[in-house]
Amino acid sequence: MSFGLKNAGATYQRLMDKVFKEVLGVKSAKAEEHREALERVFEILRNHQLRLNPEKCSFGVQVGKFLGFMLTERGIEANPDKCHVVISMRSP
Repeated sequence: MSFGLKNAGATYQRLMDKVFKEVLGVKSAKAEEHREALERVFEILRNHQLRLNPEKCSFGVQVGKFLGFMLTERGIEANPDKCHVVISMRSP
């Protein structure tokens, strides 16, 4: 990407959005497939000289929060913490 272009910032952001969509969530059905998928992700990160913060990473979890939703073995579900307010509302 050349410097000085009017859309350089937008181009960079578009590329970062693509990278983070591919990197942030790695889910696999089997442990061996998961290990292979993580190896591919780490290789991509190395090739682009990107680093992960170990304190912000979670590996091998069955259920986790991701972008305000819960990722489970059943798929994407609503986060109970976010639903609590709606559930506890009084009827009109």
